[in-house]
Amino acid sequence: MLPDPSGRLVAAGAFSPDERAAVYRAIETRRDVRDEFLAEPLPEPLIARLLAAAHNAPSVGFMQPWNFLLVRQKETRERVWKAFQRANEEAARMFSGEAQAKYRSLKLEGIRKAPLSICVTCDRTRGGAVVLGRTHNPQMDVYSTVCAVQNLWLAARAEGVGVGWVSIFHEEEVKAILGIPEHIEIVAWLCLGFVDRLYQQPELAAKGWRQRLPLEELIFEEGWGVRQRRRTGEVTLPVAVDSAGPEGS
Repeated sequence: MLPDPSGRLVAAGAFSPDERAAVYRAIETRRDVRDEFLAEPLPEPLIARLLAAAHNAPSVGFMQPWNFLLVRQKETRERVWKAFQRANEEAARMFSGEAQAKYRSLKLEGIRKAPLSICVTCDRTRGGAVVLGRTHNPQMDVYSTVCAVQNLWLAARAEGVGVGWVSIFHEEEVKAILGIPEHIEIVAWLCLGFVDRLYQQPELAAKGWRQRLPLEELIFEEGWGVRQRRRTGEVTLPVAVDSAGPEGS
């Protein structure tokens, strides 16, 4: 590596095989935990490490639009759970037949069982009216906040901490409970707690809700619908791809 006169650059390179394996293991075994939380509280140094991991996420224009609102009190979590329950009942009625029955069978008890909840928010005004990198895509601040959520989630997996992302609620209800200003957007309600077991595969796959799509069906090259067979180099012609799939499946 050539010397850097500014002193701002450091050496970069691949991780060791063991380090790489650990990163991929965290990614591949991460799960959305709904009901397997243990009651044991998370130590403060551990929480600090998880928040630091989240805060090290990339953000457009380095605006760092996130805040992390920690909720431990049972009374507050119960109020949020009631808001979730109202929205969850509305969601259940959106499905019909077997799908509704399967939806109602899912145990979604994270808000009550996990000893810690974190409300992750996005302050879309933090970088000012014009933000580098957000000039043509105003959603980039929200996407940045989602990167913080993913960082926290993977760090939690490495620490033996389960995370569940709750998204079924009316935002204004939760804002009122927590006193969140109007201009702040709630991106995620995360339930965190130690776990001693996880589903071998994503819970919704294990319970037959939906299966993981084959990766090869999701990769195009050089243009929409162009698939390349990587072993032979054969390129298939573009096909008409309906995002809803056949029969809306």
